[in-house]
Amino acid sequence: MQSQDGFFASLGGMLGEALRAIVAGIKWLLGGLGSALGDFYSGLAGAMGMSPSIFNLVLLALGLVFLWGAVKALLRRSIIGFLFWLFMALLVLGGLVD
Repeated sequence: MQSQDGFFASLGGMLGEALRAIVAGIKWLLGGLGSALGDFYSGLAGAMGMSPSIFNLVLLALGLVFLWGAVKALLRRSIIGFLFWLFMALLVLGGLVD
């Protein structure tokens, strides 16, 4: 077996070590971010009295969109639109509470 002590072998080794350090740094950064988001969602779910699942997160976002639609309809002075979006928001958000 030949020894790989040439210039390009050492250059490749240095480049590989640099890339490995960069990947490890990105993994550390995103791992911390994922943990922080998980803790945030667990706290949010606990405060609202709902179970922390991805399905409930989607329903929460949908309910907030409906609530935003109700506010926009109220600002346009559309009472029927306001009541419709408010009813939809309460229907979705009310189903989240355990």
